[in-house]
Amino acid sequence: RFYITTKLPNPHYLPETSTKVTLLNFMITPEGLEDQLLGIVVAKERPELEEERQQLIVQGASNKKQLKEIEARILETLSKSEGNILEDESAIRVLDEAKILSDDISAKQKIADVTEVKINETRAGYKPVASHSAVLFFTIADLANIDPMYQYSLVWFVNLYIASINDSNKSKVLEKRLRYLTDHFTYSLYCNICRSLFEKDKLLFSFLLCANLLKSRQQMDNAEFMFFLTGGVGLDNKVPNPAPSWISKKTWDELCRMADLPAYKGFLDSFTAALEDWRLVYENKSPHTATLPAPWNDKFSEFQRMIVLRVLRPDKVVHLVRLFVEQKLGKNFTEPPPFDLARSYVDSNACAPLIFVLSPGADPMAALLKFAEDSGFGGDKFNAISLGQGQGPFAERMITEAVANGSWVALQNCHLAVSWMLTLERICESFTPETVHKNFRLWLTSYPSDKFPVSVLQNGVKMTNEPPTGLRMNLMQSYLNDPISDVSFYQKLETKSKAHLAFQRLLFGVCYFHALVQERRKFGPLGWNIPYGFNDSDLRISVRQLQIFLDEYDEVPYDALRYLIGHCNYGGRVTDDWDRRCLISILANCFSSRVVEEVKYKLSPSGIYHIPAASNLEQFVTYIKSLPVEQPPEAFGMHDNVDISKELQETRLLLDSILITQSRAGSGAAAKSDDALAEIAKDIVGRLPASFDTEEALAKYPTRYEESMNTVLVQEMQRFNRLLNVIRNTLRDLLKALKGLVVMSPDLEDVGRSLLIGKIPELWMKSSYPSLKPLGSYIKDFLARLDMLNQWFLTGKPSVFWISGFYFTQAFLTGALQNFARKNKLPIDILGFDFVVLDESNPAAPEDGVHINGLFLDGARWDKQAHALGESQPKVLFDTMPVLWLKPGKKDAFVTQGTYNCPVYKTSVRRGTLSTTGHSTNYVLPIRVPSKHPEDHWIRRGVALLCQLDD
Repeated sequence: RFYITTKLPNPHYLPETSTKVTLLNFMITPEGLEDQLLGIVVAKERPELEEERQQLIVQGASNKKQLKEIEARILETLSKSEGNILEDESAIRVLDEAKILSDDISAKQKIADVTEVKINETRAGYKPVASHSAVLFFTIADLANIDPMYQYSLVWFVNLYIASINDSNKSKVLEKRLRYLTDHFTYSLYCNICRSLFEKDKLLFSFLLCANLLKSRQQMDNAEFMFFLTGGVGLDNKVPNPAPSWISKKTWDELCRMADLPAYKGFLDSFTAALEDWRLVYENKSPHTATLPAPWNDKFSEFQRMIVLRVLRPDKVVHLVRLFVEQKLGKNFTEPPPFDLARSYVDSNACAPLIFVLSPGADPMAALLKFAEDSGFGGDKFNAISLGQGQGPFAERMITEAVANGSWVALQNCHLAVSWMLTLERICESFTPETVHKNFRLWLTSYPSDKFPVSVLQNGVKMTNEPPTGLRMNLMQSYLNDPISDVSFYQKLETKSKAHLAFQRLLFGVCYFHALVQERRKFGPLGWNIPYGFNDSDLRISVRQLQIFLDEYDEVPYDALRYLIGHCNYGGRVTDDWDRRCLISILANCFSSRVVEEVKYKLSPSGIYHIPAASNLEQFVTYIKSLPVEQPPEAFGMHDNVDISKELQETRLLLDSILITQSRAGSGAAAKSDDALAEIAKDIVGRLPASFDTEEALAKYPTRYEESMNTVLVQEMQRFNRLLNVIRNTLRDLLKALKGLVVMSPDLEDVGRSLLIGKIPELWMKSSYPSLKPLGSYIKDFLARLDMLNQWFLTGKPSVFWISGFYFTQAFLTGALQNFARKNKLPIDILGFDFVVLDESNPAAPEDGVHINGLFLDGARWDKQAHALGESQPKVLFDTMPVLWLKPGKKDAFVTQGTYNCPVYKTSVRRGTLSTTGHSTNYVLPIRVPSKHPEDHWIRRGVALLCQLDD
């Protein structure tokens, strides 16, 4: 016999392998786990019962074995017997003995059965705690779908479960005892898991726990839960919107889909009849605590009420979820315990490594070194190495020595040594209490990586330690950390009063800049296109350089310091040119001669944040303590609307992450979901037009030297044909697979799962233009693009091009420049576009260049009266840009005064990758937009133009 084991949760082997092997799934089932946990709790609570049950099992097996042996002897006797069996004495004796033994066994078995019934009745009393705990295990097992580092083993879970049985409050009353036990274990698990989760996933975990427990008790409907996550799936909505002034199209579509759920019968009519009452809920500053118009506030359960508010005000979903968890599980499930390195150390042992899961801006090494020093493992007893090429053998040698002498080893950046991870796994698996010194500890740091060994993660103690949040906390940490907190460093320039004053004020400016660049990350693409991992080492080197330069020069070399800090120390991490522009703009505000010369120099427009008139370290720290805990958007130079954008982004992240954990359960092989899937697939296939006839298009619009747009049209048709064929073929194959005519491949299964939750399938996105829209909006947008090309083909070149409708926008822009270059016989590389914003919506085609529309301003609006960029209206996140004339000309002749150089992106994510054409997959071009404000004002606001919105 040849046995192979794998740790992969869902292995896929090639057909030629699969046909030759027998696959046995040893993944634990909910029923199996429940039984196992029940056995453990009964063994701990009622050991005599569990012992008796174990004996009964052994006795039952022994009885069965004896009966089998008796049967075999009887059959053997009968087969050997010759002639009349009644005359065969030995045969009769065997049969008599067999009967006596059989009766004896039956009598024993009857007694055993009665005892077993009694035992099972007593065990059944403990079943609720076992069922509850099994739900908890499958909740944490799903977390690995969100992040590869969220891995927890069953052995670890069972040990925690046993610890809770021992540590929780005891009671003679079974009901009370069970309540104590479930509460203790649930909170103990929550604290242990939270320690290893990133901040963004802690509330998500609480909500998952809450929802799964409610679903297991039949107190939450799965259809309602899936609607809460997805907003339902629909392609067309025929019901007219009764109040487009405040109900967006997306909100209205979701309200109509919500009304199809059984609990919301009659809701839509009631809603349209009481629009003004509902508008008050919509405009409420805290809708999550508002009362719904009658009769719905009393009629709905808490979760059903939550769904209504999720549709009306998606920006408040995080608040709703927090409130819901507090109501159902308790307030302590929304307040994760603070990071405690000493506690993690206590929970570890010599054979289990301690793993820091890193996040941008976090560096736990300073805290670890201090902890090692305090624990008596400083100096020679602590060895650290940063993994990378060729460092593996050194690390292995360090571990071997430490295992013998009981010292500590820290291996940093494990994600950089992918090839060495198998060796690390082997080393960790070889640790046994007999071979490892009891004081030995292995500390590992790694960014999330799917290459990190699962067994090490499951058996280790995982911790996350993220940088502090909020400007005040960030500034405070900078001032309390080395080197600023070191008095000798801070007062080094005291003898030079002018330099010391400049040092203190510029130091505060640099710390404020450091806090700003870290905190901007939470605003998503409005903060940075790419979330960079700025950390304390960037600040430390900048502060030291500041001191050195002030010590060595009589005058402050602002330009040199700005270059070092902005372009080297922090800018060295920045890979996007527009992010670099933003970084330099922020630094210019925090680090200039005005910072030193002006009293209470304003760092934010309101002056809440300013350079304090302080003369020593304590006074600066006192000022930092007086700052507000929550910082207003103006501290970042941003508009108040950015808070709504941030909350919407948090909502999307929360719901998408929960959906990932539901993907298997959500796809459901039930006939009901198969019918729904078939309906969606048929609906989309029915809407798709025939593919473009590119040969006919080429005949009508041949390649011509003076008209590059002909080539653009034909090439766009070819690109869209490719995508159209992918969509059509996958849907047809899916319909066949649902009928059982073809095999349901993993790819088709993925397409089906995506359609059911209203997402664009991964298979389509591989052949598609970038889009963040839900399925219904994506199909509508796709059909509109096909229609644009079709109209162009039928009626000729449009006077205004819908720039968002192109698959490869750069080809269209190059075509426009090429026409001008060839007409005027100019080299194309000296040409560029000038931009004119037009007042009319449908102008005639220009002599040179092109008219475009379909762009949206993100972070600002177009002020028609001032004919310039203006501040966004409250609660209005995007504004439609008027028609633009892209006017070709020589780059050096363009006037850039009084304009903002605004980047254009295809989607709101803003970041893309460099494709094989040499262009970004997301960035399109910069457009100069008229502005009455200085350019820095809009740079810090993160203003950009988008080709399409997310819904």
